Amino acid sequence: MGNKAVVLGSNYYIGLSIIRCLGSEGVYTVAVDYSKDETYGAKSKYVKEHLIGPHYKKKPKEFLEFLIDYAKKEESKPVLFPGADPYVEFMDNHFEELKEYYLFPMTEKGLWTEVMDKEKLHSLAVKHGVAVPETTRPTDEDFYEKIENEIKYPCIIKPTDSPSFVGKFRKKIFHVNNKEELEKGLKLAKDAGEDVIVQRIIPGFDDHMYTFDAHMNQDAQVTHWMTCQKYRQYPINFGASVYTGQKYVQELYDIGAPFFKALGYKGFGEIEFKKDEVTGKYYLIEINTRTTNLNSLLYKVGINFPYLAYKEMIGESIGTKAIKEDTGIVFRYLQEDILAIRDYTRAGQLSHGSIMKSLLRKKAPAIWSFKDPKPGFDYFGMLMKRVGRKLKG
Repeated sequence: MGNKAVVLGSNYYIGLSIIRCLGSEGVYTVAVDYSKDETYGAKSKYVKEHLIGPHYKKKPKEFLEFLIDYAKKEESKPVLFPGADPYVEFMDNHFEELKEYYLFPMTEKGLWTEVMDKEKLHSLAVKHGVAVPETTRPTDEDFYEKIENEIKYPCIIKPTDSPSFVGKFRKKIFHVNNKEELEKGLKLAKDAGEDVIVQRIIPGFDDHMYTFDAHMNQDAQVTHWMTCQKYRQYPINFGASVYTGQKYVQELYDIGAPFFKALGYKGFGEIEFKKDEVTGKYYLIEINTRTTNLNSLLYKVGINFPYLAYKEMIGESIGTKAIKEDTGIVFRYLQEDILAIRDYTRAGQLSHGSIMKSLLRKKAPAIWSFKDPKPGFDYFGMLMKRVGRKLKG
């Protein structure tokens, strides 16, 4: 049987994509959740075990013991995969304990958390010469002067801890148009105990958002990579990707690979960039440390990132690969893309014609798979139950 793969979180399509990428290569795959509710990823034919343990946030000590107890029973160390940002934070918080019983690429405790923290990432980018949007903190003495002279309105209030902020406000940022909205947003964040920064908006529509997706080996060298271009997000303009295509952009590698190397980063990483529509300059927006939500696209285009990490961790050779041509394939998260299309058209940002044309492209769905249909059916049933509850009032 060899080393098992343990995937934390099957209640979201990122976990499902990890499961499929590993299971399709014959890896014995285990899904771990804190509840059986809405764990549609665990319905995959590739899941060999589905474990229900303590909640990672409500009972972190008990969850850690649960994972260690499981690993102790195995002949070989399992390879551990986080399916969401909170699981990354959990792994970083219990780095040494988990390293004793599990395999995963990162070797430096705290680096995941550091690059997930928007303020610390900003400092790292500046240190290594990577362009980032102008930023200020509410505690800066010249805060309002910087807003007026450098950042200007409209601007965004951005959390330093994105998972916590999203969990409370169900949005990634506050978009503010004037001083009154700025102060209101800052108060909301302060009352919720959220640390925030204020940042300039780089000019350009949502299709000016790009990603550099890469695997770094144990020497922090990029071995596999590709780049993508976003087309639609939800919520629109400042949300998560719901319709994104693979698009070869060499400049993103030229910026991203040296930065990952300078950080000593290992394993999978995704840098999100925005291209200034006026200057053409790429600005680093954030780094995703867990498997990207675009993973089904990356896999379909030709790079199986979870399996690369698995093979490297068990001592197998992984070689090198880069996608340097445009395949025309797009990732689509159907449910939220429908909502995004509604909002883009209402806002007059996209025409019906451009949307219809986009739907003709070859797709890598977030959830549906003819080879592994059960998660898709389970997800649809879950949505119907939600609709039923809303109709009942």
